[in-house]
Amino acid sequence: MKDLIVVFSYSHGNTIHIAKMIQKKTGADLKVIETIQPYSDDYDEVVDLGLKEVKKGYEPPIKEISIEGYDRIFLGTPTWWYTMAPAMKTFIHMHDFKGKTVIPFMTHGGWPGKVIKDMKKELKDSIIPTSIEVQFDSNGGDTLITSLDTIEEWIKQL
Repeated sequence: MKDLIVVFSYSHGNTIHIAKMIQKKTGADLKVIETIQPYSDDYDEVVDLGLKEVKKGYEPPIKEISIEGYDRIFLGTPTWWYTMAPAMKTFIHMHDFKGKTVIPFMTHGGWPGKVIKDMKKELKDSIIPTSIEVQFDSNGGDTLITSLDTIEEWIKQL
């Protein structure tokens, strides 16, 4: 079985941190979603822009990542205004996941919203055996709140 992890991460890199934990245990290839127009380094500016993008349903153009030849695909996103980051939504809409095994995971700072539910809705033709929500501190930092044991046990079950 060939695995791929596709992740969008911003700010402290919490989502990519979880992706690297998965990669270490599974040996999966890891690809990072990059928007054509990079987001600002100013966190507050991106928070404001993210709200506008989510409200409008905007899907920013991203650099191509192929999912061909992979049997299982992990999709990781931070929470942006109670849903997946717009760049992840773009990625999902760019590909056909019909019949593929997809494992969504998300990170949040205390407000998980409906990220996993929204991802499952967009991936309705795929096989989704499991998912996980991982919480970091609510100040936008990189302090893990979800226990490391919980994450490692979830990864072990994969």
